[in-house]
Amino acid sequence: MSTLLKNLYNPAFYSQFCRVAGGVLPGFDAEAFQSLIFDEQWENRELKDRMKHTSAVLHHFLPQPFGRAAGAILGLVGALQAEGITEKALEYMFFPDYVERFGLEHYDVSVGAMERLTPFTSCEFAVRPFIKKYEGRMLQQMLQWSEHLNHHVRRLASEGSRPRLPWAMALPRLKQDPSPVLPILENLKADPSEYVRRSVANNLNDISKDNPDIALAVFRNWIGSNPETDRLVKHGCRTLLKAGRPEAMELFGYSSSRDVDIKSFEIRTPAVTIGEYLEFSFELQNQSARPALIRLEYGLYYLRANGGHSRKVFKISEREYPAGSTALIERKQSFRPITTRRYYPGRHELSLIVNGEEVAKKIFKLES
Repeated sequence: MSTLLKNLYNPAFYSQFCRVAGGVLPGFDAEAFQSLIFDEQWENRELKDRMKHTSAVLHHFLPQPFGRAAGAILGLVGALQAEGITEKALEYMFFPDYVERFGLEHYDVSVGAMERLTPFTSCEFAVRPFIKKYEGRMLQQMLQWSEHLNHHVRRLASEGSRPRLPWAMALPRLKQDPSPVLPILENLKADPSEYVRRSVANNLNDISKDNPDIALAVFRNWIGSNPETDRLVKHGCRTLLKAGRPEAMELFGYSSSRDVDIKSFEIRTPAVTIGEYLEFSFELQNQSARPALIRLEYGLYYLRANGGHSRKVFKISEREYPAGSTALIERKQSFRPITTRRYYPGRHELSLIVNGEEVAKKIFKLES
């Protein structure tokens, strides 16, 4: 997580929190709280570690047992909201973390607390240990949440049950068999909130990575019902589209690549220095007597440390080309150093992809 984001937790933040806590928690010692927060490891802690550290420190200042602590947290949320801090308060995700850490053996109290907390700061991570421990019971609760009046609670039902939620606890049983999640998504497929529908799309995209046939069956059932759900399906289908899965291509009416001809494919920079750009161009001809809907992409085969290659697909465009038309396509790809990828000098490959099918490939050299 971002180094800049970790600085959401700073002296000014804790000063405000201590002032609010002093009005809610009898005998709250702000000086002792901040002394424990800013320990010797503080500067080295990243965002998630700072959040978890805060929930651990808070435990020393909340009343016990857990039911009283949960009530105090909800009291703190109410006081913070009175200060004008309302929805999506990322900094306060230590509240759900507290529920996750100390409330797992207190199902009813914790579920009630998460339902009230998630409109203020999302409980999508905190809910996952409860799914793992109380799977049937928790998923039934999330099915109920999928019909909640508050859109944040409805989103929790979808986002919290994602099989592959980034940065979150794994749910291997749902990765293996996502069928218990499908009724939740069914309830939310036409949700009035785009925020919720996007979560449903992300959930289905997760499902498509491990169970593509299940995801495709859902997509076929939903597509054409209304424009918002169609957009949801398109976003949820993105991994299958990038993989060139024919069934996914058919869903959206992409034409066969047989009617498309690629001409004059040229790598203009056959030797690229790290830090510079790969430049290439080609002509696309629609040889059909009809307009053709074409999804155009390119694949970069990056050289790996072991001498093999791994392909990453990049989208160029997605549009209708008139019958008999020719279009010149020019693109460039950066090889500037980035933290998420290491470049290895040597032989790389570039491919052109038309409606999921690789139709041309060329070699270029990356130099240090």
